[in-house]
Amino acid sequence: MAATSGFAAVLAIASLLCLTVAPVRGALQVGFYKGKCNRTDVEATVKSIVAARFARDRTIVPALLRLHFHDCFVRGCDASILIDGSGTEKTAPPNLSVRGYDLIDQAKTKLESTCPGVVSCADIIAIATRDAVVQGGGTQYTYAVQTGRRDGNISLASDASRNLPGASLSASQAIAAFKAKGLSASDMVLLLGGHTVGITHCSFILNRLYNYNGTGKQDPDMDPAFVAMLKSRCPQTSVVDNPVFLDNGTPSTVDNSYYRQLVARRGVLKVDQNIAMDAATNGTVKSLASGSLSFPSLFGNAMVRMGSIQVLTGTQGQIRKSCRVVKK
Repeated sequence: MAATSGFAAVLAIASLLCLTVAPVRGALQVGFYKGKCNRTDVEATVKSIVAARFARDRTIVPALLRLHFHDCFVRGCDASILIDGSGTEKTAPPNLSVRGYDLIDQAKTKLESTCPGVVSCADIIAIATRDAVVQGGGTQYTYAVQTGRRDGNISLASDASRNLPGASLSASQAIAAFKAKGLSASDMVLLLGGHTVGITHCSFILNRLYNYNGTGKQDPDMDPAFVAMLKSRCPQTSVVDNPVFLDNGTPSTVDNSYYRQLVARRGVLKVDQNIAMDAATNGTVKSLASGSLSFPSLFGNAMVRMGSIQVLTGTQGQIRKSCRVVKK
């Protein structure tokens, strides 16, 4: 077993070290809007809006990371999550707590005033998320966003419920869910690193604290001292569903602390702890935790790959006038 674990770790680390920024897929390209929005710098416009929001609300970082992820995993990165209406993706249970829509609206309104019908909502999400990550982690988290996406015309709650991965997946289930979107096991480990600034709520972890798998006991994979701390935050009979940081080391900063927490058996969600314990992924987790693998550069590469899932380009889809409404 130890030999298998070591071999898996070597393979995972080797594959990460060989990664570079994903090749252009589906006609996306860096600088797509250069010279296309009159004299307006599209990316600079979005960046200024994100910076202003971050200055008064640091939680915009996890909000946009989650928005981008939930968009890309359902029908691809086509801004379908932004569409209002009964039965749209917004109304699916996993998306009821998604935030950041107003920031995307603000950027879209600003860009429509200078170059109407040019910049897609899907690209605004991708650009804004990158800028939020940089705000939350520093310039070492800068990565080039490929643009040229177009907006989708379809948004169904059933698609969201079917495609968004759950918080209690085993490592093998998580690998399969990401593989279905064209992403590797290494991509999965890196993208879960977005939990470095994320939160959950007590209702999602009560079973791990009090009645794991019906045993009436805590999850044995969790550090007992950490369980005690979480129990103080999440009483078994509380009527308030308190928020809980997913990274209890540096919860407001984009960094590799999330992985250090996992190595210390302080993963809040079951899927997080699972990737630290499974032979297929634990070598990567440990290398990211120690810094022998660079989380800033590798995370950016993984975000680029996620941002190219099933994109619409060319004459596909449309460029919405309002991100909330499909153009007729």
